[in-house]
Amino acid sequence: MGEAARPLKLLEAEAYLAMEERSPVRHELVEGVPYAMAGATEAHNLIAGNLFYHLRPHAQAKGCRLFVSDMKLKVSSRTFYYPDLMVVCAEDPHPLYKERPCLVVEVLSEHTEAIDRREKLWRYREMPSLQGYLLVDSRERRVEGYFRQGEGWLYRLWEGEGMAEVPCLGTRLSLEAVYEGVEV
Repeated sequence: MGEAARPLKLLEAEAYLAMEERSPVRHELVEGVPYAMAGATEAHNLIAGNLFYHLRPHAQAKGCRLFVSDMKLKVSSRTFYYPDLMVVCAEDPHPLYKERPCLVVEVLSEHTEAIDRREKLWRYREMPSLQGYLLVDSRERRVEGYFRQGEGWLYRLWEGEGMAEVPCLGTRLSLEAVYEGVEV
């Protein structure tokens, strides 16, 4: 016979941050429920590294900071994510997480794509500081962007080649640079 269902204890920000500090495994927190994160593929890591390498000089020139996958993003008191890359230009002093990115980038994989396209897209677009959300596919040369336009959002797609827009840094990035050294 199975075990009786137990009520789920939801975590608040302080309990989650304390848990993460002690844990050897990273967890995202979604509405108070922690979810362990899996490791990434070679293509995922190379793409994230390429993005950091090519965007860092633009971030520095604008007085912004670039964070990669180990920095948490607080989207509410009970939801924290680890974006693959984020740009923060506003004062955002908390040492364990950021709250005011102007750009968030997620590198898509088979296992993360549904969450990145639905759950995270919906939550990130609610952040007042966010100017753009880029989805970079790790399986094919494809970059999608959601850009804040007044009260709405504009969708753009780049496939194969071209120059993807990078909001808040005022630059563009070639797909050649994004996928440099990556077999897709």
